[in-house]
This record gives sequence, C-alpha cells and structure tokens, in this order.
Amino acid sequence: MTRRLFVGNLSFEISEQELQEAFSSYGATSATIPTRWKRATTRLDQPKGFGFVEVAAGRAEEAIRGMSGKVLGGRTIDVREAKPRPELFTRGEDRGRGRRRW
Repeated sequence: MTRRLFVGNLSFEISEQELQEAFSSYGATSATIPTRWKRATTRLDQPKGFGFVEVAAGRAEEAIRGMSGKVLGGRTIDVREAKPRPELFTRGEDRGRGRRRW
C-alpha cells in the first residue's frame, strides 16, 4: 500500500526520475510532475513547479518530516500529504455559461 505526497516549490529543471530518486530511501514507487499546455502549439510546455510522489504507506510520515525543507534542484521543497482535488462541477450544473438560476 502506498500514500501520495505533494511536493511543492520544485525546480522547473527537475525530472520525474530525479524526484523519485530523492525519495527512494522512503520507498518511493513513482513520481509525477504535471506540465502546462502551451495553447499556441497544443503541446506540453513547462512543468508547473510541483509534483507527486507515491511512497510506502508506513514511511509517508517519515518522508514528510525528512524531506520537507530540504534543498532539491536549488530550491527548498515543501512536502505534505496530497489531498484529493475537489470536483469543480457536477453533472447537470449550470457552470455559469449564460443561464441564470434565480
């Protein structure tokens, strides 16, 4: 079983492999770094400056304490448990596109 950690303030030059290696002593199984879409060319452009790491469930708290405040890629990182992203809209909701609900 694994837990997902949020890693903030990442350097834009760091790779997913480097991020996973940094957390390898805590049992990291994977790392992802989201990127922005470049609208003009419809291709992935630049990393967003944060990422997620999957670590062994029993080592998550240790990873948070051990890695938060460390320098990685020239920047001091912030590590905490990832929280699920709330759904912005539900099915059938107005979404503010011209129709008013009184």
